[in-house]
Amino acid sequence: MKRVSRLAQAGLSALFVLAIAAHVGGLISIAPMQRAEAWLYDAWLKRTAPGGTDDRVAILDIDEASLKRVGRWPWGRDTMTALVKQLFDRYGVAAVGFDVVFAEPDTSSGLATLKQLARRDLAGSRDFQAALGKLAPRLDYDARFAAALAERPVSLGYYFIPAGYGDAKTGMLLPPSLPAAAFAPLHPGLPPPAGYGANLAEFQRGVPAAGFFNMRADADGTARRMNLVTPFGAGYYLALSASTLRVAFGGDPVTAGVEQSDLLGRHYRAPWIEVGGIRVPLSADGTVYVPYRAGSPFPYISAAQVLAGTVAPARLENRIVLVGSTAPGLTDLRVTPFSNVFPGVEIHAHLIAGMLDGTVRSTPPWARDARLLAVLLLGALLTAVLLRYGPIVGLLASLALLGLLLAAYAAAWARFWVVPMAAPMFTVFGLYALNTAYGFFAATRSKRQITRLFGQYVPRELADEMSKDPAHYTMEGQSREMTVLFSDIRGFTNFSERLPPAELAEVLNAYLSTMTRIIQQQRGTIDKYIGDAVMAFWNAPLDLADHATRAVQTALDMQAALPQLNHDFAARGWPEVKIGVGVNSGRMSVGNMGSEFRMSYTVMGDAVNLGSRLEGITKQYGVGILATQPTVDADPAHAFLKIDVVRVKGKETPVAIYEPLGVSGALADPVRQDAADFEAAFASYQKQDWDAAEARLRALNARAPRPLYDVYLERIAHFRADPPPADWDGVFVYTTK
Repeated sequence: MKRVSRLAQAGLSALFVLAIAAHVGGLISIAPMQRAEAWLYDAWLKRTAPGGTDDRVAILDIDEASLKRVGRWPWGRDTMTALVKQLFDRYGVAAVGFDVVFAEPDTSSGLATLKQLARRDLAGSRDFQAALGKLAPRLDYDARFAAALAERPVSLGYYFIPAGYGDAKTGMLLPPSLPAAAFAPLHPGLPPPAGYGANLAEFQRGVPAAGFFNMRADADGTARRMNLVTPFGAGYYLALSASTLRVAFGGDPVTAGVEQSDLLGRHYRAPWIEVGGIRVPLSADGTVYVPYRAGSPFPYISAAQVLAGTVAPARLENRIVLVGSTAPGLTDLRVTPFSNVFPGVEIHAHLIAGMLDGTVRSTPPWARDARLLAVLLLGALLTAVLLRYGPIVGLLASLALLGLLLAAYAAAWARFWVVPMAAPMFTVFGLYALNTAYGFFAATRSKRQITRLFGQYVPRELADEMSKDPAHYTMEGQSREMTVLFSDIRGFTNFSERLPPAELAEVLNAYLSTMTRIIQQQRGTIDKYIGDAVMAFWNAPLDLADHATRAVQTALDMQAALPQLNHDFAARGWPEVKIGVGVNSGRMSVGNMGSEFRMSYTVMGDAVNLGSRLEGITKQYGVGILATQPTVDADPAHAFLKIDVVRVKGKETPVAIYEPLGVSGALADPVRQDAADFEAAFASYQKQDWDAAEARLRALNARAPRPLYDVYLERIAHFRADPPPADWDGVFVYTTK
């Protein structure tokens, strides 16, 4: 049987490893591994991302302040002309990239209307024709903007329309930056775009470059990678970041190629492009990982300030400027590993800075084969260790292999490679989990043991819940904060004498069943039945942060159940039942205690004894429930009435005792008023202001008589006749249990 078990374990391990290998090979997709890969990349990026500022790239922000000052977007081309001239003529920027598209002509000057008048109504007016001839160049905003752009290091922006979203082709698209055979071939992973939305030909003809500003998001919507090149038509087109960097370095043509290598008999091809003399390695799909920096490395400069000329020249001189927007309604927000609200224009800035620094990362062509080999080798090695040496050695081996994989990930990262490691790590985690799954047999035995040990104290459903984590529960002695409850039938001796033994047993069974059901509904543990008395506690073996609240609610529910119970008893000719309940919280010892002949899971300690004393003195005040100060402090859900401060027999420290009134927010106004009046009377009593205390107590008795009020009226009468000593602290001392 042991051999069969080992063969079954080996077979399951092999199937698991093959499933991971199929995922790596692209035959199936396992979503948790993709999420784990993204998490690992994000965590490593955040850990290693450089900080500080980088003023080589500046972002010209069409922000809210600019819109308020200049007007709503899109701005007139006369404004854009002034902006371009300010950037180049006043501030001497190195290059400008527009993360916007100018797809529509500007008719805001009214020139078209004037020309129509010149052709029709005012065709015969020489003065109008002459004036129009002088005004036309100034009013042709598009021509002025085109002239401002011409022969300057500017890259306009445009967008490609993904396949399946239409095939419109608007505006002018420049010839591709690279021929289709540049990479021979590139595997984009996505279908090539079907159309584009570009700038007016009038603008595009005068500038040396343009780049697409399409963003790319992973399956979870996060922008980790971006395409630097995209195939369309007869060639490849550059992204806005690469296009802007190109014009900043003089506009030389982009070159590209494929780096050839052989490894373990396999031939690999790694594509690359060279922009402005900077070689950038690409992943097989033409993407690179955005080299995000921590914080806010790039200066944001308001476009309105540039138009007004109030920006210090040193902030823009010789900088690469990207024009974009963060204004509400205009901003292009993206999700990145650093933020869920990240301006899209800044992603281009991070790419430019990364290309300048040579820190742009890509996935090497051998990454898939390396992952597949790691999955198979580590799977075989770890399976052998687990089968031969068991879970303890297997755990150490798993941790060592995970450390090795993390070290490999870090080494690849240092070479600016991103080699996914989730699949090999998942292999290690999964194989160890399969091995430990055989521990379910032991867990089943533990489940039966838990049910057998605790089933007599807690409901079956709670025992089942405990059996899900048997290691968490123990019968060994321990000390913990708990709440204990004692309840007892008042006058049980007289009660029992009125019934024959058989009927008395029926009465007790009915009573104890009702009370036990209430205790278990609040997840309490039955300690024992002592004749008619019930002892229960909370916060063992189940962890209950609100143990005091549950115990108090149990006491209230027990009292609330008595009317129906007594109604049923009366129908059978049985006496009425009244009970007292004591509740106390504190540190107690709990565990399996007893002798070699008999053991019991129970609680012990001073806090337990005090709870028992409370139940005994409820009848002294004519109340159904008493709780102590620690219980009140630990129970924010209920309202309490302070009854007295007492010293019970066997304890020197005085204890404040309270009567629970109910859930705090559900008390009726008369109950609140009576509680406030009694507390005022009690305060006067403790100050020995007998007259004020008596007046309030008699007023309370007139509204709703209670034995509690009579107790204090009797004490006041006694103290008037026999005043307490001068050092009386207002504490009532009980000399009996």
